[in-house]
Amino acid sequence: MSNFDPNSVGLKSNNIFGLPFSKEESALVLLPVPWEVTVSYRTGTARGPENIFNAAMQVDLYDPDVEGGWEKGFHMLHIDKNIRTKSDYLRQCAELVISHMVEGGDVADNAQLSEKLVDINNGGKMLCDWVHEMTSDLLKNGKKVGLIGGDHSTPLGFIKALSEIHPEFGILQIDAHADLRIAYEGFTYSHASIMYNVLTTIPQVKKLVQVGIRDYCDEELEMINSSNGRINTFFDRDIKTRQFEGETWKNICNDIIAALPEKVYISFDIDGLDPKLCPNTGTPVPGGFEAEQIFYLFRLLHASGKQLIGFDLNEVSSGVHTGDGIDAITGARVLFKLCNFMVA
Repeated sequence: MSNFDPNSVGLKSNNIFGLPFSKEESALVLLPVPWEVTVSYRTGTARGPENIFNAAMQVDLYDPDVEGGWEKGFHMLHIDKNIRTKSDYLRQCAELVISHMVEGGDVADNAQLSEKLVDINNGGKMLCDWVHEMTSDLLKNGKKVGLIGGDHSTPLGFIKALSEIHPEFGILQIDAHADLRIAYEGFTYSHASIMYNVLTTIPQVKKLVQVGIRDYCDEELEMINSSNGRINTFFDRDIKTRQFEGETWKNICNDIIAALPEKVYISFDIDGLDPKLCPNTGTPVPGGFEAEQIFYLFRLLHASGKQLIGFDLNEVSSGVHTGDGIDAITGARVLFKLCNFMVA
């Protein structure tokens, strides 16, 4: 630190955001999870962690919301190439399964595809267990933890690890999608099933507060309506209507925060934002938020005194579809804000 200049260029020889902290020196450790086996539309998010890392070198370290937050130390672990290789292989298998289904075929009638489906679901279980082990070790060593996906299936093991420490907590989900589908496309650990899996396997999650949802199915709406208040969804349409009719974003944010318990985990799917900020994400949907709207929500959440116990940032793609790289740039700035509020 004695030789580190926070106003100079970010050095890749250092770590995330150009910071010179080791894992041991850092208050917050980030786990990259390069996994996108079950994405439904477009690929690229498995390369999200490395692209965010590269873009993070351009993020200035001054944050008016949490001045000097970086001084507590942020460190991103190395990307596990074995996990990414496994993802790449199983993604090819998933594409065959999805293609067969889209063409009207029944996977159960095809022995080869049925075997691939089993391999995919076993791979999802493997990843969940790996994430659980990695994050559990970090938490036991007194680290605050954030996860960088990958697709939205990636944080299940992390949320399970947190449930072993915190008897009850809530999730603030920023997302275009409800992610409440049951084994979507036959994939038990689908990115579209993450919140269903959380709610059905982790009873410590007492409340799910969803913000920005604007693409969902009847089955998911029924789960929301029959949840007896465990799921509180602030649909994008309803938020916009309230704003069109004169309500302030501050009032809406206060309602969102009031719905959360004292301990909060943030699950941030980048497609919750306006797709102009993340045009290459797997399933972009018109609508959504400006980044500063969500940062304002985070400021009010922090001011409320509620405790942030962890977060994930996912579905940040690599810019392969348009080549402009705005996704990683947006992702890096969202990540920096999450990191700062995590240590505030």
